[in-house]
Amino acid sequence: MPDDYRIRVATPEDAAAVGELLAACYPVLMRDSYEPAVLAAALPMMTRAHPGLLASGTYHVAEAPDGRLVGCGGWTPERPDIGAIEPGVAHIRHFATHPDWIGRGVGRAICDRCISEARNFGASRLECFSSLNAEGFYAALGFAAVRRVEVPMSPGITFPGVLMAREV
Repeated sequence: MPDDYRIRVATPEDAAAVGELLAACYPVLMRDSYEPAVLAAALPMMTRAHPGLLASGTYHVAEAPDGRLVGCGGWTPERPDIGAIEPGVAHIRHFATHPDWIGRGVGRAICDRCISEARNFGASRLECFSSLNAEGFYAALGFAAVRRVEVPMSPGITFPGVLMAREV
């Protein structure tokens, strides 16, 4: 791991900082892949830190030496859309890297940690709901597109994405 950040397990106390990171990332990184109306409807929900993920022990943050969060992401055995657990399958959740830190290995380092933890948990397959702009990132990590999806965000709001998967 580079000397300019460290990865640690997130805690509920990270909620505000994770929310700030998501708010700094998603509007910038998604603007070329989504219509403004889609982002206007989805971003308020997408840029909130999820308390359950922060308390899961399987959600991680990348922290710069000055304490700023520059990346986040995790995994769970539960599907994010319906909460079901399928034996042998784990789900990559709520990844983001600050735009100023793209290309510095932050997302890969967090994903590598998630893959290792999920494998140790007993998962043989990882799935994720990728945003359209992140499809290349996940492909570079060995994920393959399964199909296009409409991810439910709240009643009446869905978000176009790609279901991606890889074996672990």
